[in-house]
Amino acid sequence: MNLAAFDLNLLRVFDAMMLELSTVRAGERVGLSQPAVSSALGRLRAILGDELFVRDGNRMMPTPRALQLKEPVRQALVQIEEALAASAAFDAQTSTRSFMLIGSDYFSTLLMPKLAARVTPTAPSIVLQMMDYPSADVFGLLSDGKADIVLDRALETPEWIASRRLFRSWLVCIARRGHPLISATEIRPGEALPTDVFCAIPQVLRSADGSRSGTIDPALQKLGLSRKVAITVPHFQAVALAVANSDLLGSIPVHFARLVAEHLELDIFMPPMESPAMDVTMYWHRRFDRDAGNAWLREQLGAVASFEP
Repeated sequence: MNLAAFDLNLLRVFDAMMLELSTVRAGERVGLSQPAVSSALGRLRAILGDELFVRDGNRMMPTPRALQLKEPVRQALVQIEEALAASAAFDAQTSTRSFMLIGSDYFSTLLMPKLAARVTPTAPSIVLQMMDYPSADVFGLLSDGKADIVLDRALETPEWIASRRLFRSWLVCIARRGHPLISATEIRPGEALPTDVFCAIPQVLRSADGSRSGTIDPALQKLGLSRKVAITVPHFQAVALAVANSDLLGSIPVHFARLVAEHLELDIFMPPMESPAMDVTMYWHRRFDRDAGNAWLREQLGAVASFEP
């Protein structure tokens, strides 16, 4: 192969296809039209003498040769990216860069409005996107270049992941104002719910995988007690809305509860047992430590993630 005549942009298209398995989405990733992606793949197929991607329903599946090339091509592009990022300038006022953040509705509700208010006036052409993925998948997204920043609880990290603790959170209980059972006990907002009251009220639980067990259940089991989980939902906002429109009890992070309590007419109580504190953390790939754009975004997130204890 004559490397001097080889168009390295074909490798960017190949890498995007390996990540997306779609010519449309690969084009969006590298800023090309779908026909341009198809044309680039055709050139690469001719050079390598392999189909590389074969259609399987709505997906383009990689051939064994493509799978063999995946990691070497990715690593080569990463090294080029690192070399260029070390000295690349970044001007937020003129940049048109898009950033992908990964986080649950907790972060999209708690942080994204504040981040938008901070960033939009000074960085009008920057695009911020947020998607929700299971915690088990997030470091893979950083490795594959599908995400710039991950927001999550404290996680065990591989050595190539960098992190910064943003703030500390814990769970509190929420109930609609005037909840009949709680009102009858004369427990005031801010106080701890007695264990018997906590267990007597049917509850809505935030559970991404449908599990009906939360952080407090092991402590209850040690006392020979259990609570009744009537509903599970995948988002904290859904917990708050369900509680606001019923006599259910919910448990959500304290800063989220403070944000929605007044609007939804909710009272906040402490759980019957001390809730373990959670270190809310920001993660990124170490290859972007010196990337000016990524560093700028980390600075903005650190500024908006400042909460009272």
